[in-house]
Amino acid sequence: MEHTSLKPLFDQLRTIIKGKDEAIHNAITCLVAGGHLLIEDIPGVGKTTLAYAVAKSIQGEFSRIQFTNDMLPSDVLGVSIYRDKTGDFEFHKGPIFANVVLADEINRTPPKTQSSLLECMERRHISIEGKSMELPSPFMVIATQNPLDYEGTFPLPENQLDRFLMRISMGYPDPSVEMEILKHPEHHYDDIKVEAVLNAATVLELQRKSSQIFVEDSVLDYMIRWVHATRDHPRFRVGVSTRGAIALKRVAQARALVAEREFVIPDDVSQSVVPVFAHRILPDYSGQENMTQWVAQELEAMQNEISAP
Repeated sequence: MEHTSLKPLFDQLRTIIKGKDEAIHNAITCLVAGGHLLIEDIPGVGKTTLAYAVAKSIQGEFSRIQFTNDMLPSDVLGVSIYRDKTGDFEFHKGPIFANVVLADEINRTPPKTQSSLLECMERRHISIEGKSMELPSPFMVIATQNPLDYEGTFPLPENQLDRFLMRISMGYPDPSVEMEILKHPEHHYDDIKVEAVLNAATVLELQRKSSQIFVEDSVLDYMIRWVHATRDHPRFRVGVSTRGAIALKRVAQARALVAEREFVIPDDVSQSVVPVFAHRILPDYSGQENMTQWVAQELEAMQNEISAP
């Protein structure tokens, strides 16, 4: 199997998002796996810039939706407008019609509008007024979520969270990196010069190849042991579902492809566990403000308990 190197994409994103190599690697992995990414963090740490840079680097169309508490599903999907001259309704596409859609502060909008993304994310099309319309391909939603102790936030329901293949947190930059950012600030994300290092056809081919990466039975067994460990954990009320197990396999395969390998190794699995599982688990514990972060720490602590093949 011939591999398209993703190094130019990684190198370009590193020059734009400084000091966040792990977040960049996870974003590229999620793109190759054909999934959607949830970034849970405070405002102002580069989430929007990352989404914009990914879109422009693959020669894709970028769209940003700023979610608010009065937003309607039609603000996401689009709306039909009556034209007097023709006597017909003309559909105006909403911002969901793009290759990379940034759903900014998704948990600031009510559940009804949050749920309008479900079909888009799962089926890659929308159904409106009895008609079905395909979304652009490739299609990726990168959603940002503020911590739930921020004012005016609505917790994402479990079925919405499960539509995100991976969840990450970027965090503050190191002081040396922040110094460099202050010396060379960009006024706005769309002022950044981003070259297209891939195109849509290449991304789709990478996604196809990712699904064909070989996974040996012992590595599949390693994945299953991780899944069942979350279900048996005394402090987890609900463990990972079968859909979550499938997600772990997809991400591990994509991680192998990003590394230009034709097979999955145990490290691909262990490095994927936290971003794939943390947002899918319901903890039986109410003493933490950031529950997902607490679950992530518990999963990291389990690394030595589950032996690799």
